[in-house]
Amino acid sequence: MSVQMPGWEDTIVALATAPGVGAIAVIRLSGKESFPIIHSLFPSKDITAQPSHTLHVGVLQDGEVVLDEVVLALYRSPRSYTGEDTVEISCHGSPFIQQQIIDTCIQKGARLARPGEFTQRAFLNGKMDLTQAEAVADIIASQTFAAKETALKQLRGGFSGDLGVLRSKLVEFAVLIELELDFSQEDVEFADRSQFNILITELKKQTGALIESFRMGNAIKNGVSVAIIGRPNAGKSTLLNALLNEERAIVSDIAGTTRDTIEETLNINGIIFRIIDTAGIRDHTADSIEQIGVGRSLSKMRSADVVIGLFDAAATSREELQQQQEQFEKEQLRYLLVANKIDRGREATARQKFSGADDRIFFISAKEKQHIDALKEALYHIAVSGDIRSESTIVTNARHHAALREVQRSLDDIQQGMANNVPGDLLSLDIRRCLHYLGEITGQVEVDRDILGTIFGKFCIGK
Repeated sequence: MSVQMPGWEDTIVALATAPGVGAIAVIRLSGKESFPIIHSLFPSKDITAQPSHTLHVGVLQDGEVVLDEVVLALYRSPRSYTGEDTVEISCHGSPFIQQQIIDTCIQKGARLARPGEFTQRAFLNGKMDLTQAEAVADIIASQTFAAKETALKQLRGGFSGDLGVLRSKLVEFAVLIELELDFSQEDVEFADRSQFNILITELKKQTGALIESFRMGNAIKNGVSVAIIGRPNAGKSTLLNALLNEERAIVSDIAGTTRDTIEETLNINGIIFRIIDTAGIRDHTADSIEQIGVGRSLSKMRSADVVIGLFDAAATSREELQQQQEQFEKEQLRYLLVANKIDRGREATARQKFSGADDRIFFISAKEKQHIDALKEALYHIAVSGDIRSESTIVTNARHHAALREVQRSLDDIQQGMANNVPGDLLSLDIRRCLHYLGEITGQVEVDRDILGTIFGKFCIGK
């Protein structure tokens, strides 16, 4: 990796565990001065002479001042997380002791690490590619089993492996095309165009599958926002309470009780759903506070990943439901139509009333919690539309998704160029562009310093 960052040669130090009081804390040093710095603070033995992957118990001492009794873990280059000489200090979890040790290391020549700098050095030293480095941050931030498993697969090189296969296949033909250019005067053809066209079609299929997986990946990583939309007194707050299985929102028979949005989280099959209870929407109201609430409801509706269009099964006509559906379609929303208040033997009547209206209508009683589990499953499938336990790669990163779209466009241009019999030099440009974007995902090409700063700036300090 040729990108050089400011302070690249410095020895860095930072707290690797969460800040605050605990039984123990871990402080990490990385860089060529790590062993000499610790040697100057550890009178028990010569740390610079100790082998890699060993533990040492003793006292850290700055002159006559005892800092703490610690356990040192030594990792010599290149057999460390960063690829550099690394020392991890396990000390007692007092914030005062932690800071005293860090300050002393800084006085001895280290500097405080920037956010993500340890992982950044691992990437720059070839210990992992860029997708694996980003997976480290995703693991740290994961809140569900699905998010953790997806990030772990990426950390183990699943995504990188898939991209590597795509890239190697394309490189083979790129070499042949370039070879043709070298013999352009002799009118020879080394690359079988028909086989190349088959390959490009296969690459487009694989790239398309990765792009499509981003919908699921984004849901796994960031969660799904769900806005419950409907007229006043349709039962939106009751539905929120039923989904959460707790009394979170105030419920009453008075229309317009909810004046502002209420947001709560719900885990469905390993996906975090942010359920938003909105103020009831009606065409005309003289209440200025209610008008503000209605405006916010419409805003939440348009920004939500999924909309639940809730309506009173008895009080809503087929024409009104059709108008609601047309509005959702016009706004290009993903939605579920949910008929509420089917308790007291009203379900059969409601189903007959709306028979054939739309196969996305779910009949529930929020008050009696009828068919709520079926609604949860429907929410999951409309948001994810796939099996998160699948062995196939799932794209979770917006940067990767954008680069894959560029790869897809490049493949389209290559295929169109072959169909139009464009010269090999123009075809070569499209192939190079495709390889560039594939390499940009994993960091196999020159990556802009600002891009790296943005990626690793999202990490915590000690990682």
